[in-house]
Amino acid sequence: MDAFGVSTQQASLDLNAYIEQAKRNLVYDKSLRTYLRGKHFKPKYLKPDAEEYFAQLRAVDQGLVSAEQSWISFFPSFGATPTPARGVTPETLRDVLAAIREPAALQVTYQSMSRPEPSARWIEPHALAFDGFRWHARAFCQNDQVFKDFLLSRIVEIGEQGPVTAEPSADAAWHAEIVLEIGPHPDLSDNQRRAIEMDYGMEQGRAHIAVRRALLFYALKRLGLDTDPAARRPQDQQIILLNHDNVVKVSA
Repeated sequence: MDAFGVSTQQASLDLNAYIEQAKRNLVYDKSLRTYLRGKHFKPKYLKPDAEEYFAQLRAVDQGLVSAEQSWISFFPSFGATPTPARGVTPETLRDVLAAIREPAALQVTYQSMSRPEPSARWIEPHALAFDGFRWHARAFCQNDQVFKDFLLSRIVEIGEQGPVTAEPSADAAWHAEIVLEIGPHPDLSDNQRRAIEMDYGMEQGRAHIAVRRALLFYALKRLGLDTDPAARRPQDQQIILLNHDNVVKVSA
């Protein structure tokens, strides 16, 4: 009644209608004078998703959503490792989004790690990308005549807009998809391998992760698959890339 602003009569009708459709989902407790979830409860109007629940917890933990705005009714004690704040100004994001929408080229001053000082260049943003820690603008670089990633936090200054010279559809690496096939490290014990299979939701000892080819470098790094598995202990290098040769061939 409080949540949906309905009368006692309407609430009673709704509960009875629900019970008719899912008889084992609700059980009336006479001592508490309320309905409780039945032991054989199965959601009728939604599909339970643990990842969605965890995403809500993280959003509240990071201050992106208030507890009142979240659909979670009971919050357990929880915490998360801190995510470093990224220095992306609202003005930079606004101008990049405007360029994507137009579309338009942007004259930017960018600080790369290959040069000691910021340099001026023209870029044509067409998408945003997240590598797990930082946000990038996927753009055509007029200076180098290639599509590449530009960290939003390293855009020092944005100047004028200009006409675009490349079609986003020409960014083959962005539109191509690579499937990573992962499995437990073979040198783990049987019980350890089964634990890893459960961790990653593997079936028959393997899981498939689709990733844009443009984001392959970040995906491999985040999964710890960017180094030789033999260089680390199996307990540290818990998963391996089963289709390593195919991935290397496609990404070349």
